[in-house]
Amino acid sequence: MAHHDHHDHHGPTGTDLAAALGTVGPRLRTLRAERGVTLVTLAAQTGISVSTLSRLESGLRKPSLELLLPLARAHGVALDDLVDAPATGDPRVHPEPVTADGVTSIALTPGAAEIGAYKLIIEAGARSGAPDLRTHEGYEWCYVLSGRLRLVLGHHDLVMGPGEAAEFDTRVPHWFGPAADGAVELLSLFGKEGQRAHTRVRPRAKG
Repeated sequence: MAHHDHHDHHGPTGTDLAAALGTVGPRLRTLRAERGVTLVTLAAQTGISVSTLSRLESGLRKPSLELLLPLARAHGVALDDLVDAPATGDPRVHPEPVTADGVTSIALTPGAAEIGAYKLIIEAGARSGAPDLRTHEGYEWCYVLSGRLRLVLGHHDLVMGPGEAAEFDTRVPHWFGPAADGAVELLSLFGKEGQRAHTRVRPRAKG
């Protein structure tokens, strides 16, 4: 399986499934209430503005990795605990893991319209051999939960450990897999339509 195939495991679409990403807001509000902190205090702890925090909790602002990372640290929870859909008894919302070629993929936000979240577990020895770099439309964020991940991105060859994150335009040739003998577990947030955070090449001015 090409490493980006996990992005195609989407369940049925619909407003009920698209709302799965909206569970992040209520969860953030509950965590803040349990800790007894105000938005002002949380803003000071995370460096995220009060207005952005308020919009996240109300569901008006789409969650992204750069916002969820400091919030997970501030609340003392694992990053995947913030984005995992609650167990509702509906298999479309809490899907079964899909395993192929040593890679287990769990869609955390099936049917999400903009950015999908996936938990990936790559078994030891999977994707061995020379990296098979691929390109496709989209923008991806990767966060290593356990193990060591090798990420080949263009001319860069990186090894990432737990707690380290990377983001990249998937039109750049890329590949990732275990960097050591053990398995690696990571969280992937993927914008299929290419929600790009950076302009990498600016048009040259005429004249």
